[in-house]
This record gives sequence, structure tokens and C-alpha cells, in this order.
Amino acid sequence: MAHSLPSPVTFTGDRHQVKTWIRRLVWKMAIATFLLMGIGSATRVMNAGLACPDWPLCYGQLVPTQQMNLQVFLEWFHRLDAALIGLSAIALVGLTVWFRNVLPRWLPWSAGFALFLIVFQGILGGLTVTQLLRFDIVTAHLGTALVFFVTLLTIGSCLSDYKGNGTVGKLPWISVTGAILVYVQSLLGGLVASQWAAHQCFFQGDMCLVMHSHIIGVVPATLATLITVILSWRTPALHPVLRYLANTAALLVCLQVAIGVGTYKLHLQVEPLTVTHQAVGAALLGTLVIFSVFALRDRQTVMQLTD
Repeated sequence: MAHSLPSPVTFTGDRHQVKTWIRRLVWKMAIATFLLMGIGSATRVMNAGLACPDWPLCYGQLVPTQQMNLQVFLEWFHRLDAALIGLSAIALVGLTVWFRNVLPRWLPWSAGFALFLIVFQGILGGLTVTQLLRFDIVTAHLGTALVFFVTLLTIGSCLSDYKGNGTVGKLPWISVTGAILVYVQSLLGGLVASQWAAHQCFFQGDMCLVMHSHIIGVVPATLATLITVILSWRTPALHPVLRYLANTAALLVCLQVAIGVGTYKLHLQVEPLTVTHQAVGAALLGTLVIFSVFALRDRQTVMQLTD
């Protein structure tokens, strides 16, 4: 006999259990989105963005077995992962609405915003194919993916069992600034990639202004991240979770700078290095976002204690 979900009106079960279901789904979606962005980066680097000439199918098929090669597989798998995330976003909205009586009021709205982003992202994905990889659409595609990723991380962090100890001071605002600067830097990187500005600058002397803008953008993003890390190290009794996230951000920003220098020196000729550069950038952004949410929750704890 088929089992049905409890009625949202009569369900009075464990609120923590429901939050756990939602939180696990959100974190899994965030991981899938991170992988999706990595696959998207590999698709661009391998010149596979138009490997499937039509959309949403690929060569008019769900699975183009006869045309399958590495480039077609990358583009096809990119779409498959995106479709699965879209279905998960629909499920997330359904669950948050169904159990809205035992969940925070903001959660169904946040889930709805995430679903809107994934639908918009799907439209941009289709336009990247039909408009033959037009650079502004490709950049918007990346920017929306990062916003969706950040939204999932924010929801997951807000639902996590975290109890602050009121030691963060001004760290939340500094880390938020760092996250914004890293996001802007990621967009500049996407603009460089979508216009192949680095290749044109290296080999033809064109588009160097775009590439140099990305290089200059490294400075404020790196400084904001390092200030967050240093202040975290110097903050006594900082929550262990925040200290761990600060150490992770320090490692990621150093790794990102090193990979960036290597990518520049090698003139983007090593494709895995380029993909790794973009993946580490997304990981750094995600780490700063999670740090910011937990730090803001920590600050809220102080405000509640002083009221």
C-alpha cells in the first residue's frame, strides 16, 4: 500500500527531523551544483559548449549514443546534472510548502527563489546554445549558477545546528565583503573565459584590458579574505566551526593565487589547471558565504543576550 506524506495541518512530528530532511536535501543540491559548475567549466575549456547542436535534447535524443564522444558527453552530462538539480529544486519547494507549519516562515520563500533561479538558469543554458555561446549570456549563466549555489549554502547554513558564542565582533561584515568581492572576481573570470580574452591577449595582443581587469581584481578579493582570516586567528574564543572555516579560506585563497599564477605562466595551455582554478574559486566563495552566515548567527546570539 502506498505511503503518503503526513498532512501539513495535522502533522505534529519532530520539527528537528523535518529540518534534517530539508537540510540534507539542500546540502546534496549544493554539492551537485558545485560539480555542475566544474563540468560546465570543463565543457567550455574543451570547446564542447556546442557539442550538442540543439536544446534541450542532444541530436534530437535523450541519450545520443551514436554521436557520443568526450565533448558530447560533457555537454550532455552537464544538461543531465542540471535537470536533476531542477527536479530537486521542485521537490524542495514541495516539501517546504507541505511542512510549512513546522518550518521557519522564510524557508518556503527561499526555496521558491532557488527554483526561480534554476528555471532562469535553464533559460540561459538554452540561450547559450541557440545564441552560439554569446559572451554576455555565458557570463550571466555563470553568475546565476553562483547565486544559486550561494542561495543553497545560505539555506543549508541557516538550517544547521549551530550555536554561537558571541565572539565574532565585526567579522560578519568583513567576510560578507570578501564574499561579494570574490563573486565579482568570479564574474570577471567568467567574462575573460567567455571571450577567450586570455588567449587573445597572449597570442594576438587583443582583449588584454579584460584580462588585466581580472588580474587586478585579485587584489581586493584576496585582501578581504586574508583580513577575515587574520582577524579570525586573532579573535579569542572564536567558535571552532568559524575557526575551521577561516583556515579553509586561507588554504583556498593561497591555492587559488598559486593556480592562477601557474595558469597565467602556462598561457592556459593545461586544461585541468584552468578547470581547477575555477573550481577553487567557487569553493572559496562558498566557504566565505558559510562563514558569513554562521558569523551573523553568532552576532545575533549577542544581540539576543543583550536584549
